[in-house]
Amino acid sequence: MEMEKLSELIEEIGREKGIDKKYIIKALEDALLRASKKHFGSHKDIEVHYNPELQELEIFQFKNVVEEVRDPDLEISLEEARKIDPECEIGDSLGVKLSLKDLGRIAAQTAKQVILQRVRDAESEAIYQEFKDKKGEIVSGIVQRIDRGNIIVSLGRAEAILPRKEQIPKEVYRRGDRIRAYVLDVQRTPGGYQIVLSRTHPNFLMKLFQLEVPEIAEGIVKIMAVAREPGERAKVAVTSNDPDVDPVGACVGLRGSRVQNVVQELRGEKIDVIPWHEDPARFVCNALAPARVSKIYINKSEKTMEIVVPDDQLSLAIGKGGQNVRLASRLTGWRIDIKSESKMEKLSQEVIARLQQIPGVGELIARILYDEGFYSIEEVAEADGEELGRILGIGPEKGREIVASARRVLGMEVEEEEEEVDERTERIRRGDQPVEKLPGISQEWAGRLKEEGIETVRDLFQADPAELVRILRIPRQEADSLISRAKEFIDRGYVS
Repeated sequence: MEMEKLSELIEEIGREKGIDKKYIIKALEDALLRASKKHFGSHKDIEVHYNPELQELEIFQFKNVVEEVRDPDLEISLEEARKIDPECEIGDSLGVKLSLKDLGRIAAQTAKQVILQRVRDAESEAIYQEFKDKKGEIVSGIVQRIDRGNIIVSLGRAEAILPRKEQIPKEVYRRGDRIRAYVLDVQRTPGGYQIVLSRTHPNFLMKLFQLEVPEIAEGIVKIMAVAREPGERAKVAVTSNDPDVDPVGACVGLRGSRVQNVVQELRGEKIDVIPWHEDPARFVCNALAPARVSKIYINKSEKTMEIVVPDDQLSLAIGKGGQNVRLASRLTGWRIDIKSESKMEKLSQEVIARLQQIPGVGELIARILYDEGFYSIEEVAEADGEELGRILGIGPEKGREIVASARRVLGMEVEEEEEEVDERTERIRRGDQPVEKLPGISQEWAGRLKEEGIETVRDLFQADPAELVRILRIPRQEADSLISRAKEFIDRGYVS
């Protein structure tokens, strides 16, 4: 292309590339300035400007007007200067216009290459600015080629990459196929830009639901969490800001139409839509659906849950290869350990038996300790006695006694005053008295209680009130009173 025709590039490039004309003109000026200095000499004072009226580029060499010329490249005499501009004076800077033809073919080609490179840079920057705002959105494109397992996608005037690790397993695409993906990242690179796509990211699933469910787009229904194993199964937790709108129903759609559209886009990935709940236990139960949960033991400090399910629900709760519990754990953010009722009962019996090794701890107290999260003698020994007494409902003194007994079983040091030891020994002795020694207990009642294994006053104190109602055929209030009397007998040695 001849240099005099370079100005025609402005309209053509601006139209084809969608680049601001000002940037193209600046690129042209810089390119011609570089070519001019290379051709005429870098020491010369040369400027290049675009003349919008003439719609052409103009090259000027500036010289200072002087009386005596010492450097012809930078100076011009007053006499010569006035031939160009009759009004110039000594000290003026006079611009002499140079012809584009004077640059020569090689310089013109250099200028053209610089211009095209600058235009490519401008185009890359424009694409980067456009797509950086689309990060986190879904885009649609055409598969252009496959490069070492990575899919190169045409997004119009931009090109993106769908890395192998961001592709759903077993999905196959060919050149020309249409594809939708999530814009994972938009980066500047030495070569311009890079748009990274993903079809495995949890947010891709979230965005698909936003497109399919108007209630989500309107803010009525909100997606609280998403967990995926791409191509296999996913769980989505949703809630509603409107009590009249069922969030699960809105996402599933009439006859499952909405969720099925998402499933088809993900090539058959199974999707469980579950109701979110602010209570972690309820949320975990929902997340383990369709399995039914019997009991939950929560450890808030370690953010773990022990889930007990009926024996016939164990495989359903765990899922194939542990998939169901794994997704539920990711969705809720809690570490989940699932056990069957039979295994849990066996484990609980073992723990309760160990706890009963502590003097003064019967089966009832041991079971209460187990239910409150005490699974070893060590944990009882480290507990606060008063707090333990409150939990067990036996008072601070009895609580401290159980903690001290646990420490003795473990051979740990127990700091006690001699009087306290004597008093506790006496209370233990009173508690070991036969049940008929409790004032107010008839021989008939004592006989019935012993038949049921309640042989001592301590056994009576630790008995379940409901069991006493059944054994003695007395009202619940009287059963509670009987237990209170047993406690008073152990603590004080008399019953008022």
